[in-house]
This record gives sequence, structure tokens and C-alpha cells, in this order.
Amino acid sequence: MDFTGKRILITGSTMGIGLGAAEMFLERGASVAINGRDPKTVAETVKRLGGDRLVEAPGDIGSIEVCRNVVETAIAGLGGLDCLVNNAGICDLARLMEVTEEHWDKMMAVNLQSAMFCSQFALPELRKSKGNIVHIASISGLVGGPSDSHVYAITKGGLVNMTRSMALELAKDGVRVNCLCPGYIDTPMIQAENEATGGQVIEFINQSAPMGRIGGVRECASSILYFASDDAGYVTGAILSNDGGCAANASWGGANHEDAAMPQAH
Repeated sequence: MDFTGKRILITGSTMGIGLGAAEMFLERGASVAINGRDPKTVAETVKRLGGDRLVEAPGDIGSIEVCRNVVETAIAGLGGLDCLVNNAGICDLARLMEVTEEHWDKMMAVNLQSAMFCSQFALPELRKSKGNIVHIASISGLVGGPSDSHVYAITKGGLVNMTRSMALELAKDGVRVNCLCPGYIDTPMIQAENEATGGQVIEFINQSAPMGRIGGVRECASSILYFASDDAGYVTGAILSNDGGCAANASWGGANHEDAAMPQAH
């Protein structure tokens, strides 16, 4: 897939799947705007990636006004926009009776609201370029559990149907909207949980995932590139699971694993 001349904004792209996607887009000729909450981390990421096809677009997109600023900064630096990847997300845990207004508002703002308003602010440029949007949800948006990720699952389920509704509205404009649902991917978040549990997380994944292993960042990020590519020119409103088969047999978050060491997908 060739992305020469394409302009990409990836929210939450200083680590994990977002960073992996940024690397792969750059390898294939795209210009990429890097986003993260900390301007210093964004600058360090841009320096580490290197090259002159990078734009710094820092900001905590939990705020609608910051969403606007991030998108406008990216568009100004890139000279337009061909693809928005709504990747930023958090997973603060709380069971049903532990959910507070603060917890709810924070999760909704970062995981769901940001995707809506970054898309809205990016849309004028995407209409010009006949571009596309890729939402990054999770298999937790497709199957239930575990219960301590209750609000996380709600936000990811929201992204799945946001994808469908946006795709229908924007099809007439030639703007495609698709959604990737990662499962267990080898990100810093998973590694931190694995270290905290003395290796139990990776052991659990190896036992529960049908493919018997965790997924690699590039294995997952490659799906983002497909959605963004001209090869997917007739694909819109699609929901793709990249999860080693977990959604197929509900091996993530099922009742049998309620008391096990349960890592969070994506």
C-alpha cells in the first residue's frame, strides 16, 4: 500500500497501536501528525521517528475545544487531511456499583466524545480530499465483560455504532468510516499489567486466545492502513476484529474468567 502524499492524523500516537500505525504510514510515504497529552512526549516521539513528514499536534482530547485545536494544528501542519485515526483511549476500571459521575464523564470524554468531535472538526478537509476516518474500538465493544471494565465497554460499543451511523451519513460525500476492534495486543498497557501480576496476564492470554498468543502492534496497525488505503475504496461502515479469534468464541471477558487476571484489550 502506497501512501505517498497522504496526510494522516492519529490521536494517541505516542505509544502502542497508534505509534505502530504512525511508523507504518511513514514507511509508506505518508505525512503524519502525532498526538498525545504531553507536548514533551509528542516532541520526543517525533524526534525518535525522525524525518520531515511529521507534525506535532499535542493536546488532551478529553476536552472538545482541545479536539478542535489538535485537528486544526494537524491540518495546518500537514496542509490538509486524508485520514483521521481516532485511536486515543483510556481504561480506568470500576464495577457497576463503583462507577461515579467523574469516572463516567472522563471515560466518555476521552473514548467517545473525542472521536465524535475530532471527526466533526476534520470533516471539512476530509470532504475535500474524499478521505476517511478509522475509529479504534475494542472487542469489548462487541462482547461482554469483564465487569470491572463496564464503562470502557460502553464507550467502545458506542464507537462501533458511531462508525455505522457516520458511514451512512458521509457515504454521499465520498468519506468512508470504518472501525477496528483490537483484542489482546502487546502494548505498554498490557506489559504494565503483566509486570504488576507477575506474568499472569500473558499466561492468561496464551491460555484463552484461540491463536494461543498475544497479537503484535504491527499485526494490528496493518488493519488501520488497509482501511485508510485506496485498496479499501469500497469499504465503509465495516467493523473488523483483530483479536486472534477471541470474539469468535467469546474467550475474552466471559463468565468463566471473571476472577482470573483479566487484561484489557487495546
